[in-house]
Amino acid sequence: MGLYLGIDTSNYTTSAALYDRSNDILRGEKQLLPVREGELGLRQSDAVFHHVRQLPEIVEKLMKDGTADIDGVAASDRPRQAEGSYMPCFLAGSGLAREFSALLSLPLHLFTHQQGHVAAAAYGAGRFDLLREPFLAFHVSGGTTDALLVQPDDEVVIRCETVACSLDLKAGQLIDRVGGMLGLPFPAGPRLDLLAQKARGSYRPRPALKDGCCSLSGVENQCRGLKDRGGADEEIALFCLESVWAALDGMTRALRERFGPLPLLYAGGVMSNTLLKHKLSQEHGGLFAPPDLSADNACGIALLCAVREEGWLRASV
Repeated sequence: MGLYLGIDTSNYTTSAALYDRSNDILRGEKQLLPVREGELGLRQSDAVFHHVRQLPEIVEKLMKDGTADIDGVAASDRPRQAEGSYMPCFLAGSGLAREFSALLSLPLHLFTHQQGHVAAAAYGAGRFDLLREPFLAFHVSGGTTDALLVQPDDEVVIRCETVACSLDLKAGQLIDRVGGMLGLPFPAGPRLDLLAQKARGSYRPRPALKDGCCSLSGVENQCRGLKDRGGADEEIALFCLESVWAALDGMTRALRERFGPLPLLYAGGVMSNTLLKHKLSQEHGGLFAPPDLSADNACGIALLCAVREEGWLRASV
């Protein structure tokens, strides 16, 4: 039982992680990509550049204890398991993993960013055993609002099939746009969360749903309308988050009708939000990970590397 390195270079974060299988110790380092004030993200060319700059420092921090006996290396090489899924930012991490593999004669495993999110969230929720059976998962972030049917797979550990999604804006995009509207720095999620907690209003927005998929673009227009009419920032923040809750609630109910009472896991940076986590847990009994394992991280990639290399899945972690 060995030590496994995972690398993830998403459109938001540079990250690397080590999983010590024998002692069940998972340790990660990560750093957000720098975004200029007033902007809501990065061009892919800029993301690749910043990953190349940040990766050496991240790996140095991770290896500061002199750990050298790595038994396998893995990276995310694309966003999701779908034909044509591709983002240049993942080339930085997968390229470094290939270099490690070649230089140190290590086994190399490539996974998707989405697989990493699901694995990290399952581990963080104390239910890594879920990977042995079919379950439902949400991956909700700046680039994704997907509902997934997750099933074990002998070749790739888990296969994540998108069974519902957002038809336009992703939940994280909406939150960042509304946050930018309110003068919050990017990424706006944590600060919008704190702002909404100061609100005193009560809102019950109706979700826009079609065949289990949601549409969120109208929420941005409604928030802008509230702002133009002089609405308080905290009330706009709460309305935005209540609208995301309504969409996810509707999607979850549609999934339950379609697939029955499978275990339900929520992953992705947006799932660290206080209001969403409380309501989804209370209403649907969903499982959640701590914020560090919900937001972008390489921990899930390191875990999947261990499983793939050793053919192992424990009943619990």
